[in-house]
Amino acid sequence: QDGDLKFPLESVKKLKELMDGNKLINTRMMVPMASYSPCQEERLPEEFRPVCKREDAPMIFKRLSLAAEDDLCEICANAACAGCF
Repeated sequence: QDGDLKFPLESVKKLKELMDGNKLINTRMMVPMASYSPCQEERLPEEFRPVCKREDAPMIFKRLSLAAEDDLCEICANAACAGCF
């Protein structure tokens, strides 16, 4: 969830994979990450397409990607939860 937007966890994980895969490509090609948008990806899950039309899309995608970090348990990825640690 990001604000009033809600997405399935599996879709958010796919978004993170797309964004992480592009980081490696951009590092090798020396292309600034700011010029990348997951909206350019054909494999972007359909539920994210409406986000692409928003001005704040880059920040939404960044926050969602951070929420899917591997080192957080799925329960604690939600800021409203407590007690995993």
